[in-house]
Amino acid sequence: MRSLWMLVAAFMFACMGVLVKFGAVYFSSTELVFYRSLFGVWMTYLIIRYYRLPVATPHWRIHCWRGISGLVSLLMFFYCLIELPLATAMSLNYTWPLFVALFSTLILKEHMHWPLICAIFIGFAGVILLLRPTLPEDHWMAGLLGIASGFFAAIAYINVKQLGNLGESEWQVVFYFTLISTLGSGLWLLFTAFSPITLHGLLLLLGTGITATLAQLAMTRAYHKGATLVVTSLGYSTVLFASLWGIVLWNELLSPVAWSGMGLIVLGGSLSGIFGIKRVSAAAQK
Repeated sequence: MRSLWMLVAAFMFACMGVLVKFGAVYFSSTELVFYRSLFGVWMTYLIIRYYRLPVATPHWRIHCWRGISGLVSLLMFFYCLIELPLATAMSLNYTWPLFVALFSTLILKEHMHWPLICAIFIGFAGVILLLRPTLPEDHWMAGLLGIASGFFAAIAYINVKQLGNLGESEWQVVFYFTLISTLGSGLWLLFTAFSPITLHGLLLLLGTGITATLAQLAMTRAYHKGATLVVTSLGYSTVLFASLWGIVLWNELLSPVAWSGMGLIVLGGSLSGIFGIKRVSAAAQK
């Protein structure tokens, strides 16, 4: 299934989140968004030119909506990653699958498939059990921005699905998204300031750019070729990968409740895959 590309994207997104936390020592959230996007736009442009792929597109309006909504979500999410604990920021941002399930029905006019929607809620229940997010009293604004980042991320993912239906390649989608993000965050930084770049900081920026770009490409391919709700459910595995990174890097020991949450995430993703295969097979037989 092409939807399994979302597992690759999830792993890369988790790696990006870890690098953003490390990079916050040297850079602001807006700077991290800028450098992440700058690396991505050059990487995708060089690949597009190498394979002689088309850059021009007749669907620039949807690309603009995808770029703007994605940039807003990214700025909010990176800010939350810096201001809040990693578990809390990830949990708040991962309200986006719930918004996608709603938008896929209202905007894409996809049939409301209740087993898949239930799988999404099972996965989100696993997120809550695994991360058990808590907001400090003085971080409610950051918390609200985290939920807002999930809302705008859902809009961006729906735009990705629309562009895929129109025949736009994943390279075009990622190129225009990173281009708009680079220009938008760069314009913001012109009115603030750039931090000095050390060797360690440069390596973190490169790592963030590489993992983010690969994640975007894999995510775009998943939404292009896969069923929207199936890909959405598999997106929860980002939380699973992030938790495993926490064990490896910070020796975080998970409680039985957390392991139960991981089990629900896996269950939700597995059920979405099973229901998605049955749905595709049933459609092919008609």
